[in-house]
Amino acid sequence: MNQPWIAPSILSADFSRLGEEVQAVADAGADLIHFDVMDNHYVPNLTIGPPVCESLRKFMDRKGIAATIDAHLMIDPVEALIPPFAAAGAGFISFHPETCRDVGRTIAAIRGSGAKPGLVFSPDVPLDALDSFVRSIDLVLIMSVNPGFGGQKFIEATLPKIVAARALIDRANVNPRLEVDGGITHDNIGAVAAAGADTFVAGSAIFRMGDYRAAIAGMRRQIEAARAA
Repeated sequence: MNQPWIAPSILSADFSRLGEEVQAVADAGADLIHFDVMDNHYVPNLTIGPPVCESLRKFMDRKGIAATIDAHLMIDPVEALIPPFAAAGAGFISFHPETCRDVGRTIAAIRGSGAKPGLVFSPDVPLDALDSFVRSIDLVLIMSVNPGFGGQKFIEATLPKIVAARALIDRANVNPRLEVDGGITHDNIGAVAAAGADTFVAGSAIFRMGDYRAAIAGMRRQIEAARAA
């Protein structure tokens, strides 16, 4: 299994000082910067697009921040925005299989653009596409809340789905990252790690803490304890 990564979601950051917020979590030990993209169509909210991603990547490069931008595209249709996000500096680009006409071609388009492709599964979406494309992707993202809003409570029923995704990955003898997004806190991150996840998206559990370093370190301790059990 991959080494654990913590991915703060900038959806919970202070957007009036976004660059400073990203630098602060990177300095505190973040591995990825999770970048939620919502279109007010596929999901009932509207967030940010390629220009913000590009500005943030340029800021990170100027400051020597090596963390990768992890773009989660909650948009339908998704195909047209893949090249702009790749050009804007997203290292991972993940999409929901129901938002495109051809999952295989969309995965190939992401990889052809220079980014690493990922598939995202909402709580009510089965893992059928993962079974078909697990060998073609670099990231599997299991949503543990319904997509569209930050600050939601973790859906406990997601844990068996994480277990199933880990089993599918292991049977295929491949090693994409298994990421979980939604309601991750210090209280449940251990259970998520025990279910097989290796990448953990956390928004308010980090950005609403006064000490980002302590928040991330506390999460790592819970992950390590779960893995050691």
